[in-house]
Amino acid sequence: MARNVVVTGGGTGIGLEIARRFVEAGEQVVIVGRRRAVLEAAVAELGGSVTPLVCDLADPDEVEAALRVLPTRIDVLVNNAGSRETGFGVGPHALLARWRGDFERNVLTAVLLTESVRDRLTPGEGRVVTISSIAALRGAGSFGAAKASLHAWNHFLAAQLGPSGITANIVAPGTVAGTEFFGPRLDDAEVSRRAARTLLGRIGETGEVAAAVHFLASPGAGFITGEILHCNGGELLGR
Repeated sequence: MARNVVVTGGGTGIGLEIARRFVEAGEQVVIVGRRRAVLEAAVAELGGSVTPLVCDLADPDEVEAALRVLPTRIDVLVNNAGSRETGFGVGPHALLARWRGDFERNVLTAVLLTESVRDRLTPGEGRVVTISSIAALRGAGSFGAAKASLHAWNHFLAAQLGPSGITANIVAPGTVAGTEFFGPRLDDAEVSRRAARTLLGRIGETGEVAAAVHFLASPGAGFITGEILHCNGGELLGR
């Protein structure tokens, strides 16, 4: 029987590859994002049974509206939606906007949806996988602090869901090619610099992060919860 899978930020990059993994496994997939055109392009690319859902997950009103479209039974929820605040002004107002923006886009997008669909997660089999970042452990200001918040929240979530047999885990990628996150900053020189920080001598691929997520969402990972799976080629250790 096909599982119902929800992937937020599923239109591009890591989220698109995560959705592809589940589609290839024959699952029913809903991809959630803010940009309709991006989602529709992803649906056309993925084929299979994919439903696009346009929603700003940092907006509680839009999350409530999305509940009318989301499956009444959710077997796998992947909280991948997130971005980095790129506005850099000076003064306390600019600082507040940057910190608030990173918190809303990376923490509230996961928390609001997950808490809203908790009673739809399949008892005994449900999986929640949240995408964090190496920045949560290495620093990186407001973005790193926001991703670190997800780690603390996931520990709480795992304790709350555990009695129902539902797992909650984190995947924390390092530098990954093929995403919108870095924009033009990830040129050849920056790729070389970041690759040199890893133990494997290269940066990651979106499919490698998707594979880690797919494992944590599998029946074989049913005794793993409250954990952080690092997917960074040893970049966290440095060299």
